[in-house]
Amino acid sequence: MDPRGWGEIALTLAVTVALAWPLGIYMARVWQGERTWLDPVLKPVERLVYGACGVKPDKGQNWIAYAMSFLAFSVASFIVLYLILRFQNLLPLNPQGFPGLSPDLSFNTAISFVTNTNWQSYVPEQVVSTFSQMAGLTSHNFLSAAAGIAVAAALARAFAANRAENLGDFWVDLTRISLYVLLPFSLVLAVAFVALGEPQTLLAHVAAHTVEGGKQTIALFPVASQEAIKQFGTNGGGLFNANSAHPFENPNAITNLLEIVAMNVLGYACVVAFGRIVLARRDARALVVVMALFVFGAAAVVYATETQPAPALVAAHADASVNMEGKEVRFGAPSTAIWTAATTGASDGGVNAMHDSLMPLGGGVAMFMIQLGEIVPGGVGSGLYGMVVLALIAVFVAGLMVGRTPEYLGKKVEAREIKYAMLAVLILPLCILGFSGVAAVLPVALKGLANPGAHGLSEILYAYSSATGNNGSAFAGLSANTPWWNTTLGISMLLGRFAYAIPVLAIAGSMAAKPKLGATAGTFPTDGPLFIGLLIGVILIMGGLQFFPALALGPIVEHFQALHAVAAAR
Repeated sequence: MDPRGWGEIALTLAVTVALAWPLGIYMARVWQGERTWLDPVLKPVERLVYGACGVKPDKGQNWIAYAMSFLAFSVASFIVLYLILRFQNLLPLNPQGFPGLSPDLSFNTAISFVTNTNWQSYVPEQVVSTFSQMAGLTSHNFLSAAAGIAVAAALARAFAANRAENLGDFWVDLTRISLYVLLPFSLVLAVAFVALGEPQTLLAHVAAHTVEGGKQTIALFPVASQEAIKQFGTNGGGLFNANSAHPFENPNAITNLLEIVAMNVLGYACVVAFGRIVLARRDARALVVVMALFVFGAAAVVYATETQPAPALVAAHADASVNMEGKEVRFGAPSTAIWTAATTGASDGGVNAMHDSLMPLGGGVAMFMIQLGEIVPGGVGSGLYGMVVLALIAVFVAGLMVGRTPEYLGKKVEAREIKYAMLAVLILPLCILGFSGVAAVLPVALKGLANPGAHGLSEILYAYSSATGNNGSAFAGLSANTPWWNTTLGISMLLGRFAYAIPVLAIAGSMAAKPKLGATAGTFPTDGPLFIGLLIGVILIMGGLQFFPALALGPIVEHFQALHAVAAAR
């Protein structure tokens, strides 16, 4: 550890939050249907989409209609993507000659990209054709991200409403978010990536001659366009098995910085947009502070653990001072630390180093960030509404402590909203711990583990945490392309996305129908240090109580096993 490393982590986080503010202001205008600087170009396209789809932009939906549209769109997206992957051998732009994916892998991958998870049980450059990548996976990187942001927009309108039922129209939100937010910014980012050395081609491969005189075939794809929406939409699925540790996906230090910023900036921007629509900018800043503190704290722990000598090296060499395993050696340990915290806090899942190779506590922190609910800052849209759910629980707890009816942003928080909130948050331990417990004793599941003991349990826990949290990263030691893992992880992704989002829309419907109240002397302030501390405490207590026993059997016990091995060697 050194000051330059800490400075890199702090600077990366500061740049991300700073850029989120103007982006959030712009996105608030998009959510509200206001005029933007892109209207002259995109307004005719927007009208064309509405006309072709029969959408009436001035007609809103209540929460049930909004939720049904959200589900219907996701089901249709799953069917289309499943068919593309299953029959890619019959479709054009398959210069690699890849066959169609198996039924269970098609099921898993289609759910993965529709839920904005991008879990990949396969080696991308050896399985997925150019057409499947562009028409199937990349398009759903846009659409799944837009659907998540749409739910956040509906929640913002609910808190701004006064005795209303209208949450907006899902199809309008989906269209405007895709056209005005995701598409233009991803296009700019893709052009920057091309200029910085990322390939963008329809060629299947290129032949290279090595310095030894040999010949090597290097796989190619339209990388830059995929990489842009992969990070900006917090998708995370790579074109290569090494993900952003591959030099085509992440060729230099500038692309590395851009990708870290891109994977978090939209999550923070959603909070800024929420604050502007609800007229609660200081309350939104409090949520941003909580998110940023968690990311910095996680990065600090990973940086501290990954810059210590490995116990095995200490046992063999008393003067050992370097631990290179699991690092992004091109950019250094600070980059690995902030990337790890950013990607697991943001439900992005893209990696520039293998989390399986981190020290036990470093890998454990990455896992714990996902288990918190992917809210710091979380996925695009999902991070905001996940944080609001926990904020409701926090003010409810505060209200119980002081004997007052809790309020949040001018809306009373009553038993109905807390029941919906608990339905949402309990899906995480149900899927993560439930499926992990079964997999830990099932022979067909255990065959996929590369390691026994505590680390093997960590591989299982991380997989189901990543799937349920819609993150998509993995401990690389797990061989997940089997019917058991593809099926159960697919179910976890479905529940993690929809069993969380639907209760959130129910909360939105309930909040929209309530009167908007002014602050009084008895209102608990939700914009200051006291609330920030309370919210952090609620997040940590819920995460700790639910997952600490499992973590104690995985990364924590592995940490002490390593220390014991050093002591025994001495």
